[in-house]
Amino acid sequence: MGKKALKQFNEAVKFLKKQYKETPTIGIVLGSGLGDFVNEIAIEKEVSYEEIPHFPVSTVEGHKGKLIFGKLSGKTVVAMAGRFHFYEGYKAQDIVFPIRVMKLLGVEYLLLSNAAGGVNPSYKVGDLMIIKDHVSLFTPNPLIGKNLPEFGPRFPDMSEPYKKHLIEKAKAIATAHNFDVKVGVYLAVTGPTFETRAEYKLIEVLGADVVGMSTVQESIVANHAGMQVFAMSVVTDEGIREDENIITHEEVLEAAKKAEPKLATIFKELVAAI
Repeated sequence: MGKKALKQFNEAVKFLKKQYKETPTIGIVLGSGLGDFVNEIAIEKEVSYEEIPHFPVSTVEGHKGKLIFGKLSGKTVVAMAGRFHFYEGYKAQDIVFPIRVMKLLGVEYLLLSNAAGGVNPSYKVGDLMIIKDHVSLFTPNPLIGKNLPEFGPRFPDMSEPYKKHLIEKAKAIATAHNFDVKVGVYLAVTGPTFETRAEYKLIEVLGADVVGMSTVQESIVANHAGMQVFAMSVVTDEGIREDENIITHEEVLEAAKKAEPKLATIFKELVAAI
């Protein structure tokens, strides 16, 4: 980290500013099976991850691997179609590289989405959940190592990792559309295995409503850098399983696709309200 890391961020940012002249104020990260959301954006520029200096490259099915610039609900946005995961073999610092690049591009608000397993017994496949808090103890903290004071303090506060005012706006949007949206706690694991029954039991005891393999590291780094974060999960499988219920990645992608239009509506109107 340190000077070398800052040089890499600045090289990536310089490259992107040549590609797209406007300043995006809102960043969006699209989770597994939620890539179609880019169709809502009036796209002005697409940049493949491979082209961006020092950018990691996505390896997972359901993740496109492009940075997309354009307009959404009248605002200038940048969206990641395809994110990075710890289970792909990246370091925690690689996973959050794009979030810090977004910050340096001018992004003030970060909207995160993901596919997650339902742990709360009342949650069903296809449910949407606004994340009000998270448990990140099972994944490496991306701020481990030398602190970069250019981004934020050594010991950042995490008392409100997901901004209450954005949560309230999203709840009002959901109510206006008669969407039944849950509000709960997301627990992150490393993956890539889905959880065992005993792990699901433990996760429920720890107070989480859903479990997933992303999001918290992005949220930590965004909070460190003073960005306002909002996040939503699509419940794509039920964790507390019946005897013969086996989870596959294909089912997860399919469930995410079905719930995507609702998530798209909430994200679109939330962007308009920011």
